[in-house]
Amino acid sequence: MILYGIKNCDTVKKARKWLEQNEHAFEFHDFRQDGLTEQQVENWAKLIGWETLFNKRSTSYRALADDVKASLNEASAIKLMTEQPTLIKRPVLERDNQIINGFKADSYQAWLNQ
Repeated sequence: MILYGIKNCDTVKKARKWLEQNEHAFEFHDFRQDGLTEQQVENWAKLIGWETLFNKRSTSYRALADDVKASLNEASAIKLMTEQPTLIKRPVLERDNQIINGFKADSYQAWLNQ
């Protein structure tokens, strides 16, 4: 199981703490330090939809030019998320070629007990 995110993100910290407290073994992958491939982002977008993966509440999104925001589509969003991983809603937890996006303890508990 791999938890993707940014180490200083509060939501990622909560997810890491919850996984550790509930004794779920995981590897941590930092978007900023370790990067992401376009293939990874495309795969995640196929699994949950690019709109779910793309974080429109982020500071990075607010900094985008209005014309870029207005012309967003799956291809452009995947390219942007690959170049600027802070545009991805965090964290992304990957297990057995499935992912869960964001963090809510109840959702993690249900997903991990499937």
